[in-house]
Amino acid sequence: MAFGIFFADRNKPLIGVDISSSAVKMLELGVSSDGSRQVERYSVAHLPREAVTDGNLAKPEIVEKAMREAWQALDTRTRTVALALPAATVTAKKLILPQDASEADIETQAISEAHQIVPFPMEEVTLDFQILGPSPRSQNDNEVLVVITRKDRVEERVAVAESAGLKTVIVDVDTYAALRAFGQVSFQLPNEGKGQTVAIVDLGHATTHVNILHDNQPVYQREHPFGGQILTQEISRRFGLPWEEAEDAKCKGLLPDNFEVEVLRPFLDSAAQEVARALQLFFASSPQQHVDHLVLAGGCSLVPGLDEAVYNKTQIATIIANPFAKMSVSSFVRPKQLAVDAPSLFVACGLALRRFDLE
Repeated sequence: MAFGIFFADRNKPLIGVDISSSAVKMLELGVSSDGSRQVERYSVAHLPREAVTDGNLAKPEIVEKAMREAWQALDTRTRTVALALPAATVTAKKLILPQDASEADIETQAISEAHQIVPFPMEEVTLDFQILGPSPRSQNDNEVLVVITRKDRVEERVAVAESAGLKTVIVDVDTYAALRAFGQVSFQLPNEGKGQTVAIVDLGHATTHVNILHDNQPVYQREHPFGGQILTQEISRRFGLPWEEAEDAKCKGLLPDNFEVEVLRPFLDSAAQEVARALQLFFASSPQQHVDHLVLAGGCSLVPGLDEAVYNKTQIATIIANPFAKMSVSSFVRPKQLAVDAPSLFVACGLALRRFDLE
């Protein structure tokens, strides 16, 4: 989804920029000498608490500063970027339209649909659509995904990027970016996930996004108010540390010996319970009553032991996402550190992959 900001030449370099509640993450992908995809460079600039809240840039000047720092750390000449809106800020609807419908016809229908479902004036709205392919119910029709959001949501992010010296050429949606990144992970699953039900659980700092695919097609998505900040809060409370120090100690593993028993294990139990509850909500709203595989992504998936805790609770085969497992790595990137950071770069990877849209 480009929301009217079109990227005409996908051969040009592009930086995927994920603005989460805890950090600005930037990633640039390229092509190696043998023609395979390559991680050129990436960087992470941490954000202070409350700079981004509920998907809103509460303190845009701080986000701008972090974007500048992240871009400078990349050490690149590329300034064109792909950004993402939080899924909670967009409305999506799938339409069934004749295959011979022109783009003008589709746009007219999309605008008509927006009139019916958005609660604010159309001049405050921006929308985009994408033809998904033939409808399984009719050979003469296409499925068309329409995505609608407020203009100010897009303009806010574009303006901050521009202030940081960057040019936005794509505005995507974080959940769609995650689905695109999953394409770099699916090879780890039997038959690459075809004919199976796979849950992608992106555990972030403040929220958890659950995307469920059946036969590699999205069938369900939902956001849950659970994330790594809960662990930070408990570290801060239990050991009497200021928030920033608790977050730093969590990331660096510099915690007292009783951390594992008194704090980590209860958190892992809570996280596993949250994943199990999310799956139950899916089962309650879907004819599918079974999930074959769980893919954990996001910064919170890096918490030691989380994958094992989730498996023990759900009894579903669980892996931690590494979308770079089959990519080569440039000399600017430390492979071991990339392997550690990979799950937290899941959305940034999906955005950076937009460079190859026309392949």
